[in-house]
Amino acid sequence: MDMKKIKAIIFDLNGVFVKSLKLSDRFRRDFGIEEKTFLPALHDVMSAVRQPNAGNAYVYWKPYLEKWDVPMNEEQFLRYWFSAENNNPEMVQAAEHLKAKGVTLFILSNNLRERTAYYNEHFPFLRTLFKKVYYSWQTGFIKPDRQAFELLLKENDLRPQECLYFDDSEKNVLAAREMGIESYLFLDAADVEKRTEESMA
Repeated sequence: MDMKKIKAIIFDLNGVFVKSLKLSDRFRRDFGIEEKTFLPALHDVMSAVRQPNAGNAYVYWKPYLEKWDVPMNEEQFLRYWFSAENNNPEMVQAAEHLKAKGVTLFILSNNLRERTAYYNEHFPFLRTLFKKVYYSWQTGFIKPDRQAFELLLKENDLRPQECLYFDDSEKNVLAAREMGIESYLFLDAADVEKRTEESMA
């Protein structure tokens, strides 16, 4: 692929630039809630709160917390949920290198309002390294919906073949690939730099 054709790299956020122990693993460890019980609740809650018309995230979680006898108010729960998340320094460094080479970077993330507020406060690299961060609760499009990708491409006057995409979800990678975006399952920062160098060679 000709270097001149690659104008932008699109990244997922959670699992790529933001790392944490799975919430299901933490609930099993801290409260004894087994994965088979927790995951259906997580799926139902996240399906709702990633939408632009979602209400307060805690309201969706509260019935489950009460059912499981987990005594946390809204402030306690959101702190418990988000404070375990940390940036991935290797990926931040990789993004710095890519931006220094003149590559435009984007984030495309399925996420919720409260988490975005936390990230804006605690992860300044999101403001300094990326041209724009696209969150599903703002756009209304949840990956692997192709409209999530199409919106980013249209707003930035990009063609699929001018982009690379990295995500830790195989279904999202496949969706982007079907649109003609060169896409890879995220492994680590070294693999991102290797794939990028190969694509731009």
